[in-house]
Amino acid sequence: MSFHTDMPAYSISDRFSLRQTFECGQCFRWEPIGEEHYRGVAFGRYVELAYVDGKLYFSCTMDEFEQIWKQYLDLDRDYASIRQAVCIDTQTESCVQYGAGIRILYQDPWETLCSFILSQCNNIPRIRMIIARLCQNFGEEIQQDVYSFPSAKRLSELDTEDLACLRCGYRAPYLLAAAQAIARRELDFSALSTLDLQQARAVLTKLPGVGNKVADCMLLYGLHRLDAFPVDTWMKKAIMSLYGANFSPHSAFGPYAGVAQQYIFYHARETKGK
Repeated sequence: MSFHTDMPAYSISDRFSLRQTFECGQCFRWEPIGEEHYRGVAFGRYVELAYVDGKLYFSCTMDEFEQIWKQYLDLDRDYASIRQAVCIDTQTESCVQYGAGIRILYQDPWETLCSFILSQCNNIPRIRMIIARLCQNFGEEIQQDVYSFPSAKRLSELDTEDLACLRCGYRAPYLLAAAQAIARRELDFSALSTLDLQQARAVLTKLPGVGNKVADCMLLYGLHRLDAFPVDTWMKKAIMSLYGANFSPHSAFGPYAGVAQQYIFYHARETKGK
């Protein structure tokens, strides 16, 4: 798609950024093709998006945008109020203002769980390559060289030798275990979404290779539990620097702890060395 302003568009009055949303570490299947111009796949659909002068342009029909991408991008939520709620001090306010265009995506829970299992001890470029190989080898071709994310059923029928093409190392058995748990109905995302945060985390961490960080990423990005607060090395350093060792994000940020986490994480990663 070559961007042009006669494409269908949706007006956004609040601060918004495709780059911040897609490059903040919550997703791995969006590719930049220009300034605030991306292409990607979710829910078995391919789309190209461009954000210019308060309008989000898209390559699909208005019906598809309303049914899929508007919710996926969480465009109906009042993020201005959330930003105000989580600005507990000037340090947090700096992080919030730096990444104010971020939205927490409504991602597919299965894809999110797989993605963050693969993310462990990995960098983002390599995660993207592994996920691309996973889709190319085991997903469905949507259009030329564009593939859907493979279903849990498809992966549950494989073994570690089949996954050798991914070059994901020790993570392969964890991926298969998650797929098999879903295929055997031992893991139900709908039921998981009704549990409180601690109970949901406890269910997820029963899966091989899933610790608190992966579980919280899945809850925040896959089930849109905005109170989930994933903590990795970046976050540990950022929290220590900003608030000290005894800081409680849930006490400070309440139901929007996960949104605050994303602002803090993005600021810490983007400004490293500056």
